[in-house]
Amino acid sequence: MNRPCPIVFDLDGTLIDSAPDIHACVNAVLRENDIAPLPLDRVRSFIGGGVDLLWTRVIAACAIEPVHRPALIAAFMARYHDATALTRLFPGAIEALGRLADAGHPLGLCTNKPMAPTRVVLDHFGLSHLMPVVIGGDSLPQRKPDPAPLRLALAQLGATGDAPRALYVGDSEFDAHCAAAVPVPFLIYSKGYRMTPIDELPHQAVFDHFDQLPGLVAATIAGSDVSAP
Repeated sequence: MNRPCPIVFDLDGTLIDSAPDIHACVNAVLRENDIAPLPLDRVRSFIGGGVDLLWTRVIAACAIEPVHRPALIAAFMARYHDATALTRLFPGAIEALGRLADAGHPLGLCTNKPMAPTRVVLDHFGLSHLMPVVIGGDSLPQRKPDPAPLRLALAQLGATGDAPRALYVGDSEFDAHCAAAVPVPFLIYSKGYRMTPIDELPHQAVFDHFDQLPGLVAATIAGSDVSAP
């Protein structure tokens, strides 16, 4: 049964390398508060759980008094909402999305990134027309790894039930555990922001370049009918 099925993607660390922009926004806020900046690799390791978790980790790393948290997040969001200058698509991502869409797969996005900067990034890279369904980190009270955001994205793409016929593509621990909780098969991009070894995460398959993704999707559908991970 090789008929097309919905495919939902994560954004940061999966389709785009946004860590340099997030790093720049974090450090701009730290500098204006006379706090030493953090290196890129450290900030990259904080990405994936949304803005609140990002700043929980920044505040802990910099030993900042928690009372300053609301002001720091507000200053960050003022920069982050349209930060695209340093962000890049991962090689082959837009071509893979086009091939999947041409094959009849309904595409969507489920990210912990807030909706406003998500929309800006999609527009910036010309991806909005490929993603009719977008669930952001502030679309629901829950965020990944809670399965609720992914279930909502899948439902809006027509995939419902206890084991929706669909796929999720992401890069991180948040994505892997979210997909397993739905459950749907999870395809993991190895070049993203994951900190845990791939073998320790639930996943159906792994790829290290987007050229591989359309074939991997076809093989996954053919092999499992994508009814369960």
